[in-house]
Order: sequence, then C-alpha cells, then structure tokens
Amino acid sequence: MDHRQTGDVVTEEVADGVFLGTLSMGERASMKYWRIDPGASLPTHEHEHEQIGYVLSGTLTAILEDEEVLLEEGDAYRFSSNEYHGAENRSDEPAVGLGVLAPPRNRPEWRDR
Repeated sequence: MDHRQTGDVVTEEVADGVFLGTLSMGERASMKYWRIDPGASLPTHEHEHEQIGYVLSGTLTAILEDEEVLLEEGDAYRFSSNEYHGAENRSDEPAVGLGVLAPPRNRPEWRDR
C-alpha cells in the first residue's frame, strides 16, 4: 500500500498562482492535489486523459468551450478525454481540490507551451 497525506505533497507552480502536486500514482490513474489562489487562472487546454475531481474547499469557475460552471466546496466534476477546459478563481479564498487522471499523468503537457 502506498500511503500519503495532502501535507506530504510537493506542489509545483504550473501557472501564476496555480499549484499541482501528485498525491498518488498508479498504473492506470494518477491523483493530483491542486490549489488555485484568488485571482489566478488555470489556462484553458485539452488532453487525452479523462479527468474527474472534487473541490475540497473554496470556489472555482470552470471555463468550458461554450459555458462557465461554478464549482463549490463539495462539488465533483468530470472532463471527458480531449474536452476543452480551464478554471478561474474569482473569489477571495484559495480553491483546493483533488483531480484523478486516467491514464496517469506526471506533468501537464500544456505546462511546456
């Protein structure tokens, strides 16, 4: 068994005010711990991975191709493979959550663009 706590996660600032870290990694999926600071934006992108997640605290606006969706503490979400998406924190508090990607991902491809 691999056991880690969120306090053990080393995060990387992948965009201004956007932090990602690997909480757990398996052969078929990876779990990311993320934090988006107030006023920060996760750039819009798409990837081959199916992504599901959960907002642990705060609020976040998901930016999709045709709409915006408010995600609040306790909300779950799913992005299909190759679905265009991003996020903005328009609140005064950090938004924190978990994301699971299948297949697993080490580093976001869009990070290098």
